[in-house]
Amino acid sequence: MSTVSRRLAALLLCSLASPSLAQTPPAAPPKVAAAAPPERVDRIRSRYTKFEYRVPMRDGVKLFTSVYVPVDASPVKRYPILLVRTPYSVGPYGADRYPKRLGPTDDFEKEGYIFVFQDVRGRHMSEGEFVNVRPHNPKKRGAKETDESSDTYDTIDWLVKRVAHNNGRVGMWGISYPGFYASAGAIDSHPALKAVSPQAPIGDWFWDDMHRHGAFNLALAFGFFSGFGKPRPAPTASEDFSRFDYGTPDGYQFFLDLGPLGNADTKYFKGDVAFWKDVVAHPNYDAFWKERNILPHLKNIKAAMLVVGGWYDTEDLYGPLRTYAAIEKQNPGTANTLIMGPWSHGGWIRTEGSELGDAQFGFRTAETYQGLAEAFFKHHLKGGGAPEVPEALVFETGANRWRQFDTWPPKGLRGTKLYFQPKGGLSMQTPTGKGTTESFAEYVSDPAKPVPYTQELTTGWSKNYMTEDQRFAASRPDVLVFQTEPLTQDLTLAGPLEAELWVSTTGSDADWVVKLIDVNPGVLPGQKANDDDEKGAKNRGGQQTLVRGEPFRGRFRESYSEPKAFKPGEVTKVRFTINDVLHTFQRGHRVMIQVQSSWFPFIDRNPQTYVPNIYEAKETDFTRSFHRVYHSSAHPSFIEVGVLPALDAQGG
Repeated sequence: MSTVSRRLAALLLCSLASPSLAQTPPAAPPKVAAAAPPERVDRIRSRYTKFEYRVPMRDGVKLFTSVYVPVDASPVKRYPILLVRTPYSVGPYGADRYPKRLGPTDDFEKEGYIFVFQDVRGRHMSEGEFVNVRPHNPKKRGAKETDESSDTYDTIDWLVKRVAHNNGRVGMWGISYPGFYASAGAIDSHPALKAVSPQAPIGDWFWDDMHRHGAFNLALAFGFFSGFGKPRPAPTASEDFSRFDYGTPDGYQFFLDLGPLGNADTKYFKGDVAFWKDVVAHPNYDAFWKERNILPHLKNIKAAMLVVGGWYDTEDLYGPLRTYAAIEKQNPGTANTLIMGPWSHGGWIRTEGSELGDAQFGFRTAETYQGLAEAFFKHHLKGGGAPEVPEALVFETGANRWRQFDTWPPKGLRGTKLYFQPKGGLSMQTPTGKGTTESFAEYVSDPAKPVPYTQELTTGWSKNYMTEDQRFAASRPDVLVFQTEPLTQDLTLAGPLEAELWVSTTGSDADWVVKLIDVNPGVLPGQKANDDDEKGAKNRGGQQTLVRGEPFRGRFRESYSEPKAFKPGEVTKVRFTINDVLHTFQRGHRVMIQVQSSWFPFIDRNPQTYVPNIYEAKETDFTRSFHRVYHSSAHPSFIEVGVLPALDAQGG
């Protein structure tokens, strides 16, 4: 794609901020960051006419669909359709009841579209059977075989033929689960589908939401399925949503008291959550999970694509990165753009994007996305001017600036290894040693006292932990700390990271959590001694800001489909990929790596005694173990990174 035009530059500076949207992450009913302004609510009610339809699919199943048409639509003033397909309800139901938001921002409502929302098959008011992340069927035989791609095709075909005064062009978007439906809808694109924006989309549900390298996302999955997973035997217009009552604000203690994972169904779900039973029955990456990987099926896409994600999305960071890459590889010639900003899940809509947790970004980063999204859809659906966007528009954390790249990951990265050193050092030099002398760091991992992933008191899953100060973890004896000397020049890392650890354990199973951390100098430039006292400012001297963290379930070191126990005491290599970054460690800062073996309750506890299925582990299987991480010349542990050379770098 071309470089950024003057129009894009203007958008980067001037795009309008807007309140959050009406769609939800896959954890709760519709929620927003702040109430919609009364003028926005009044504008929607006065400018749009609502209709409700039951749209027939090719197999006869009817999907409930709400349509909002501009009042001034006419044969001489036609509007494009902007479609969202969701499992989270298109309510409020009733021709006289209107939502507080229709578009991603109020600019869309001012611009004018025919806004369409559809309950997907088997959810809320739609007929049929709901299937979580319904597998794509590339070889459908006859009208009885359907998937989300065909349901989208049939919906668009019905809309453009029957909704009055549409201009024959359709766009589609959605965040999280609706982002998955946007991706699925782009496959074998209907000719009228011109622009699609999957945002924080599920790519492969073994990796998005449910697991991290085979380690189960306990708090997320439990909280989500305790409500979303309950059966809906027949269409219902009920808009009630009852949250699970944890009986305490302390999620760490709740999940510790839960005990082995098998107790979740025994104590709370009582066999009523079908997908939880599916998860329990499929602990490995088997056919059940593989068929829920939409990435290989992202083909025959004719619509322009705008893939959006957040660097600090605890649910779906894997999805947008892999979705963009799959579209790029499998659809040569299709316009395909990636936007990655410093946002939590949906933060490009739900927040202004100027800060998150212990990280500050200096300006309203969400405005950049919002302006580009409006221009993207306006161009493809209404014939507006072409906003020349880069192939990848990516926010560089640490330096807090937008960067433009012709590819993602960027070209010209210099592969570099950061080696663990004795006495907690970290450097680009291979560890040295004499003879057969081994060098290692050792700690006790106790499932009865797992390392918390956050200091926040919550029964949900924290969004702020993604940038949280890690000093609370560094002080624990079961967390290893390796760090560089203060940097003499800026160091920018880009693209995926690779962890290669040489480890051993006295148990037969173990998890390994690797965290990349940016350590501030003790005294920051411009910092005053009394900054803590002036206007509530926080003194960030010495702060250990999390940049990226990734757990790995050691049993999957050779295969995610065929787990393997550790031999107690045997030195073993564990290698795994850590999700992409674009981060600058400024001069005077340190690069820190922390290694631990629990991250609770975001990740479930590994019993550390190998059992075929951890979901079926018993209390007696949970044992304390001694873990070692080696940093010798024979067994060098390291993190492999891609360094983006500075423009003034010498020697490439």
